[in-house]
Amino acid sequence: MSPGRLPAPVVDGLLVGAALVDTWVNVDLTDPAETVCALLAAFALALRRRLPLTTFVLALPTALITDAVFATIAALYTLSSLSRRLWLPAVCALAFAAADFLPWPWSAVRPAELARTPSLIQLVYTLATAAAPVFLGQLVQAHRELSLRLAEISDAREHERLLTDQSILSEERAQLAREMHDVVSHQVSLIAVQAGALQVGSRDNETRAAAATIRQLSVQTLDELRHMVSVLRASGGRRTELTPQPSLADLRRLVAGSGIEAELETDLPGDLPPTVQRAVYRTVQEALTNVRKHAPGARATVRIHHGDDALHTVVTNTAPTRPALALPSAHHGLVGLRQRAELLGGTVEAGPTADGGYRLHLELPAEGRPNRE
Repeated sequence: MSPGRLPAPVVDGLLVGAALVDTWVNVDLTDPAETVCALLAAFALALRRRLPLTTFVLALPTALITDAVFATIAALYTLSSLSRRLWLPAVCALAFAAADFLPWPWSAVRPAELARTPSLIQLVYTLATAAAPVFLGQLVQAHRELSLRLAEISDAREHERLLTDQSILSEERAQLAREMHDVVSHQVSLIAVQAGALQVGSRDNETRAAAATIRQLSVQTLDELRHMVSVLRASGGRRTELTPQPSLADLRRLVAGSGIEAELETDLPGDLPPTVQRAVYRTVQEALTNVRKHAPGARATVRIHHGDDALHTVVTNTAPTRPALALPSAHHGLVGLRQRAELLGGTVEAGPTADGGYRLHLELPAEGRPNRE
C-alpha cells in the first residue's frame, strides 16, 4: 500500500456504506424486490476485488428495477480496472446502459416513446454514465501498469549501475594485484634474499639471529602477499576466502617470531568465536609491531585472560634501550583495532606507562557478543 492511501478493506467498507445510502435515498423500501436487489448489490461490493465480474452481475438488477445505480457503477469501474480484455467491460457497460435506460417491467416499453427527443437525450446521458467508469478504470489500470514498468526500469538501472561498479572494482583490484606482485613482492623477496645472505655470511650470533628473524618474517609476508594477490585477481568471479585466518593457536608462534624479547601468558580456551580470536591475534600483532618499530630493545609482556564476563588482552613493554629508527607509518593501526573492537562491542585503550613504556588493553565481551544497554 502506498503512503497516504487507505487500506483496501476500509475503501470497500466505504463503498458499501455509500451504496446503502444510495439505496435508502432512491429505493422504495416497501417493495421487497427492489430492497433485496439493492441490498444484494451493495454488499456484493465487498467481493469486487476477488470476483469483479460476479459483483457486476449481482449489482446489475438494481440498475434495472430501481434508481440506485451507485453499486453498479462501482462494480463496473472495478471490472474495467482489473480486466485486461477491453471487450468485457465494454459489453458490461452496454448492459448497464440498457438496464438503466429501459423502463421496468419491459412489457411497458413503447417504441414510439423511446424515439422522442427527451428519451434520446436520456439515452445519451445513460451511455455517458456507463462509459465513464469504464474509461476511468482503464486509466487506473494503465497508471498501475506504468508504475510497474517504471519500477522495473529503475531496478534494471540499479542493477546496471551495480554491474558497472563491480566492473570498475574488478579493474582496480586487478591493477592493485599487479602492483603488489610487481613492486611489493619483488622488494620483499630482495629483503628475504639479503637477510639469508647476512645469516650465512655473518659471524656474529646476534646478527645471524636477527637476520634469520628478518628472513622468516619476509617469507611469511611473501606467502600472505601471494594469497592476497590471488584474492584480488579473483575479482568477484568466485568466492575466495581469506584463509587460513589466524587464531589463538598461532599466538605463540607470533610472539616467538616477533624479533623482540616477549613473554606470553594466556588462559583462554581455544573454542572462542573466530571473530574474537582474530581480534585478539591482530591486537597482539599490532602491539608487537609497534614495540619493534618504536621501542627498540624493549621487553614486552602479553597477558590474555578472562574475567568479569569479559576477555582482556594487555600488551605492555618497557622503555626502549636505544633510539628508534624513523620508519614510514600511516598511523592507522590503533584506529583499525578500535574499529574492530567496537564491532564486537569492546574497547581498546592505549597509552604510555609511568616507567617510560607503553600499554595497550583490549576488552571484549564474553562470547564476542556486543554490549546491549
